Amino acid sequence: MPYFNSSAIARAEYDPRTAVLQIWFVESGGPYDFFGVPQHIYDGLCGAWSKGAYYNEHIRDQYGNG
Repeated sequence: MPYFNSSAIARAEYDPRTAVLQIWFVESGGPYDFFGVPQHIYDGLCGAWSKGAYYNEHIRDQYGNG
């Protein structure tokens, strides 16, 4: 599970079998689960220059969480 050098997201974990992305935020902790996330979205988060901006643009409000 990758840890990020980000002011917004501390780490993320992805299970390709269930398409569940778990994110731990720096401020609010976690994990927060996001369901139905394609592999390429997770890969994009890992490779993004700004994890917070990528999350806001590609994940937030686009995948169910619980």
